Amino acid sequence: MGQDTRADGTAVTQEREPQEIREEIEDTRRELGDTVASLAEKADVKAQTKHKVEETKASISEKSEDVLGKAKSTSPEGVGRLASDALRKAREHAVPLATGGALIAGFLIGRARPRAG
Repeated sequence: MGQDTRADGTAVTQEREPQEIREEIEDTRRELGDTVASLAEKADVKAQTKHKVEETKASISEKSEDVLGKAKSTSPEGVGRLASDALRKAREHAVPLATGGALIAGFLIGRARPRAG
Protein backbone atom coordinates (compact mmCIF):
# COMPACT_ATOMS: atom_id res chain seq x y z
CA MET A 1 0.00 0.00 0.00
CA GLY A 2 1.13 3.54 -0.73
CA GLN A 3 0.80 6.55 1.49
CA ASP A 4 -2.66 8.04 1.87
CA THR A 5 -3.51 11.39 3.38
CA ARG A 6 -6.21 11.87 6.01
CA ALA A 7 -8.63 14.77 5.99
CA ASP A 8 -6.45 16.58 8.53
CA GLY A 9 -3.42 16.33 6.25
CA THR A 10 -1.46 13.70 8.18
CA ALA A 11 0.05 10.84 6.21
CA VAL A 12 -1.19 7.31 6.85
CA THR A 13 1.76 4.93 6.61
CA GLN A 14 0.31 1.79 8.19
CA GLU A 15 -2.89 -0.16 7.87
CA ARG A 16 -5.49 0.63 10.44
CA GLU A 17 -7.78 -1.84 12.10
CA PRO A 18 -11.47 -1.67 11.15
CA GLN A 19 -12.34 -0.80 14.76
CA GLU A 20 -10.01 2.23 14.65
CA ILE A 21 -11.71 3.39 11.47
CA ARG A 22 -15.18 2.92 13.03
CA GLU A 23 -14.14 4.91 16.11
CA GLU A 24 -12.81 7.72 13.93
CA ILE A 25 -16.06 7.76 11.93
CA GLU A 26 -18.10 7.92 15.16
CA ASP A 27 -15.96 10.79 16.47
CA THR A 28 -16.43 12.65 13.20
CA ARG A 29 -20.20 12.05 13.34
CA ARG A 30 -20.37 13.39 16.91
CA GLU A 31 -18.40 16.50 15.94
CA LEU A 32 -20.60 17.03 12.90
CA GLY A 33 -23.73 16.57 15.03
CA ASP A 34 -22.48 19.17 17.53
CA THR A 35 -21.71 21.58 14.70
CA VAL A 36 -25.14 21.12 13.13
CA ALA A 37 -26.86 21.58 16.50
CA SER A 38 -24.89 24.77 17.12
CA LEU A 39 -25.78 26.15 13.69
CA ALA A 40 -29.45 25.23 14.14
CA GLU A 41 -29.51 27.04 17.49
CA LYS A 42 -28.00 30.16 15.94
CA ALA A 43 -30.48 30.04 13.07
CA ASP A 44 -33.53 29.68 15.38
CA VAL A 45 -34.63 33.31 15.38
CA LYS A 46 -37.82 32.56 17.30
CA ALA A 47 -35.92 30.98 20.19
CA GLN A 48 -33.34 33.77 20.20
CA THR A 49 -36.12 36.38 20.28
CA LYS A 50 -37.88 34.56 23.11
CA HIS A 51 -34.60 34.39 25.05
CA LYS A 52 -34.00 38.12 24.48
CA VAL A 53 -37.56 38.94 25.63
CA GLU A 54 -37.00 36.95 28.83
CA GLU A 55 -33.68 38.72 29.44
CA THR A 56 -35.30 42.10 28.85
CA LYS A 57 -38.22 41.29 31.17
CA ALA A 58 -35.81 40.27 33.91
CA SER A 59 -33.75 43.42 33.37
CA ILE A 60 -36.83 45.66 33.47
CA SER A 61 -38.08 44.00 36.64
CA GLU A 62 -34.68 44.31 38.31
CA LYS A 63 -34.27 47.95 37.35
CA SER A 64 -37.84 48.76 38.35
CA GLU A 65 -37.34 47.25 41.79
CA ASP A 66 -34.05 49.12 42.16
CA VAL A 67 -35.67 52.43 41.21
CA LEU A 68 -38.61 51.74 43.50
CA GLY A 69 -36.29 50.99 46.40
CA LYS A 70 -34.34 54.19 45.82
CA ALA A 71 -37.51 56.24 45.45
CA LYS A 72 -38.98 54.88 48.67
CA SER A 73 -35.80 55.50 50.63
CA THR A 74 -35.07 59.02 49.38
CA SER A 75 -38.41 60.67 48.76
CA PRO A 76 -41.72 61.45 50.41
CA GLU A 77 -44.47 58.86 50.51
CA GLY A 78 -46.28 60.36 47.49
CA VAL A 79 -43.34 59.81 45.16
CA GLY A 80 -42.88 56.29 46.53
CA ARG A 81 -46.51 55.60 45.71
CA LEU A 82 -45.97 56.88 42.17
CA ALA A 83 -42.94 54.65 41.78
CA SER A 84 -44.96 51.71 43.10
CA ASP A 85 -47.71 52.45 40.55
CA ALA A 86 -45.14 52.65 37.76
CA LEU A 87 -43.68 49.30 38.83
CA ARG A 88 -47.14 47.73 38.92
CA LYS A 89 -47.92 49.02 35.42
CA ALA A 90 -44.56 47.79 34.13
CA ARG A 91 -45.31 44.34 35.54
CA GLU A 92 -48.80 44.35 34.02
CA HIS A 93 -47.35 45.21 30.61
CA ALA A 94 -44.07 43.29 30.89
CA VAL A 95 -44.39 41.38 27.62
CA PRO A 96 -45.01 44.44 25.41
CA LEU A 97 -42.22 46.31 27.19
CA ALA A 98 -39.84 43.37 26.88
CA THR A 99 -40.77 42.82 23.24
CA GLY A 100 -40.20 46.48 22.47
CA GLY A 101 -36.88 46.37 24.29
CA ALA A 102 -35.84 43.26 22.37
CA LEU A 103 -36.80 44.86 19.06
CA ILE A 104 -34.87 48.02 19.88
CA ALA A 105 -31.86 45.94 20.97
CA GLY A 106 -32.03 43.92 17.75
CA PHE A 107 -32.25 47.08 15.68
CA LEU A 108 -29.27 48.62 17.46
CA ILE A 109 -27.23 45.42 17.11
CA GLY A 110 -28.09 45.28 13.42
CA ARG A 111 -27.02 48.88 12.95
CA ALA A 112 -23.76 48.31 14.85
CA ARG A 113 -22.65 45.32 12.76
CA PRO A 114 -20.44 46.13 9.77
CA ARG A 115 -22.12 45.64 6.42
CA ALA A 116 -20.74 43.01 4.03
CA GLY A 117 -19.98 43.89 0.44
